[in-house]
Amino acid sequence: MSSIALRVIAGSIFYLSILSCPQLTLGDSPKIDQDKPNILMIFLDDFGWRDTSYMGSDFYETPHLDKLAKSGMVFSNAYSCAANCAPARACLLSGQYTPRHSIYNVGTRPRGKSTHRRLEHVPGVDTLDPAIQTWAQQLQKAGYQTASIGKWHLSDDPIPYGFNVNVGGTHSGSPPRGYYPPHNNIPSLKGAPKDEYLTDRLTNEACQFIEANQAAPWMVYLTHFAVHTPIQPKKELVQKYEGKEPGQLHNNVKMATMIQAVDDGVGKIIETLERLKIRDKTVILFYSDNGGYGPATDMAPLKGYKGTYYEGGIRVPFFVNWPGRVAPGTESNEPITGVDLYPTLCDIAGASPPASQAVDGKSLLPLFEQKTKSFDTGGIPRSLYWHFPAYLDSYGQGHSAEQQDALFRSRPCSIIRRGPWKLMQFFETGNLELYHLSNDIGEANNVAEQNPQIVAELLNDLQSWQTKVKAVIPVKPNPDFSPAEERAAIEARGKKPNKKKKQGSGKNKSANRQSK
Repeated sequence: MSSIALRVIAGSIFYLSILSCPQLTLGDSPKIDQDKPNILMIFLDDFGWRDTSYMGSDFYETPHLDKLAKSGMVFSNAYSCAANCAPARACLLSGQYTPRHSIYNVGTRPRGKSTHRRLEHVPGVDTLDPAIQTWAQQLQKAGYQTASIGKWHLSDDPIPYGFNVNVGGTHSGSPPRGYYPPHNNIPSLKGAPKDEYLTDRLTNEACQFIEANQAAPWMVYLTHFAVHTPIQPKKELVQKYEGKEPGQLHNNVKMATMIQAVDDGVGKIIETLERLKIRDKTVILFYSDNGGYGPATDMAPLKGYKGTYYEGGIRVPFFVNWPGRVAPGTESNEPITGVDLYPTLCDIAGASPPASQAVDGKSLLPLFEQKTKSFDTGGIPRSLYWHFPAYLDSYGQGHSAEQQDALFRSRPCSIIRRGPWKLMQFFETGNLELYHLSNDIGEANNVAEQNPQIVAELLNDLQSWQTKVKAVIPVKPNPDFSPAEERAAIEARGKKPNKKKKQGSGKNKSANRQSK
């Protein structure tokens, strides 16, 4: 019997014993309902808005994802709730914006040199409060077997948060020793064969879980470590991409192999679903936790990358594929975000969000079924919000205006998007930036001065939201801050040449493709 089958049996026995305990009130014991759809969420790490072929990559290859996207509904204005990993995942699991759960960053320590930070950052917390009921717990109550396979990052173990099975999930945000064994500090992955690629292992674990639970509704949260650093290629694919003509947008050989490993795994899961004759009753959601890793990929024409609150850091790929419920070849332009997945998953599963817990999102089911095209109310678009009261270090690469800041990828800020308008509020200086995304998707032109009324309306909306969710605003000056040191550091960085290597212009130019 496979290791995952044993874990599934043990998890099921444990879960049923909990349901039978009179002192625990989880509601009525769930009954197996074979009419409920299975749910597969493929959640990638640091996967950029244009990193699939269907979104325009001219070097990466994603035929299986492309096929799913084209036979489902693609969302062109999908967002993560944060520009980096842990807060994005906390928002996704809780259905709450960052001020409610207080996970703002990866860890709680300050970032960058203290003399460069004008304000004391808000540290927040690094563990999701166990009192917060996740959508996984709601799905368990509705009779689903649930598995978290891959990166977790919100605590030491996802099991207490509503998962029957955990494979690979710890507090670690990246593969501690890379994508090849040994994975000694991920207990469930010990003893892996020497040449086993981590992405392949997680795919296989997902297939085994699905096979073991084919008779009951299941939810697989396949949360790959890929394509997070280390940018470590799948060895047997390197030669293929070294011999491929570089693209104008993408050309990183290592990243290309990592992305193909994910896509090949998606193909293997689809084969499993088809062999078990459950493909037509399985909903597939595809999503990323934030924008792509700047030194290795490109989100152009979007500005920025992972860690920034410009579009390249928070706009991500998203699609749903649901045979018989979502029309193939459809697209939605409605702006959506991570907190929307909680009520959406509950609607799909016939579950209910907890009545006593705030859920900030809206179910996407009406959009999936084309019962509505937007969440406008009285002609006013829905507002989306972001709050980041901390700092994120710069990558240390070339620092053009496009890269925003010589010292930090992000400084403390709040953001609102409503309709085509996006307002950014920076707490260090009080500066406001306004962009009209329909006309300026690359955020090249700050039009705040030309639109004072729009700025006032959006700022009032944003500040009302901050009050509603009790957002902590950083206001305390950092006593270590040195304007002279900050200025000197920015000037020194500005003089450094851009270290990005030029793209290769033909085949076998792999040496020129590694730093993109």
